[in-house]
Amino acid sequence: INRAPPKTQSALLEAMQERSVTFAGQTHKLPRPFFVLATQNPIEQSGTYPLPEAQLDRFLLRIDVVYPTEDEEVMMVAATTRSSLQDAEAAMDLATLLRLQQLVRDIEIGDHLVRYATRLVRATRPQETTVAAVKKHVGWGAGPRAGQALVLASKARALMQGRLAVTRDDIGAMLLPVLAHRVVRNFEAEADGVAMADILQALQREIKVD
Repeated sequence: INRAPPKTQSALLEAMQERSVTFAGQTHKLPRPFFVLATQNPIEQSGTYPLPEAQLDRFLLRIDVVYPTEDEEVMMVAATTRSSLQDAEAAMDLATLLRLQQLVRDIEIGDHLVRYATRLVRATRPQETTVAAVKKHVGWGAGPRAGQALVLASKARALMQGRLAVTRDDIGAMLLPVLAHRVVRNFEAEADGVAMADILQALQREIKVD
């Protein structure tokens, strides 16, 4: 995604936020469901453009993809070097997907957990946090959209595990994927080799549930 020029980034931001695209002065609504999956190479930076914070904030999650296991890699190599590739099969129909998306919002979450998620997000802001690791290693914290994302992602995790209510463990599990691209480490953190996961672990240790 960071190889797209600024004009493309601007158009993508409209699609992600407004669920529409504008062409030749005409605005066209995008069909549902619509979402963006993007990849970013963490090593090769030549010829790339910095991503605006406003656009990063529209991504629900950032997931670091590690190397596959040996068995997974063997399966990958075997499947992609045959004379014919296996056709993908649909996992569900459109109506089911839309229903599941609505069902995520219907998952219960206690008021105390909403407050806990909000406190975690607010504690990433160096100017108002009480967490020493954040004060020392964070240059810019997450905004209110991060709290919305954390609650929705936690609801989705609960549903995927067959539960109808969010637990503290759901929030803890989704904290790094939700905040990794929304919290900016400062130069001191990079110089000291302090990872985002280290900062968020310190955050979880200090911020308590009522």
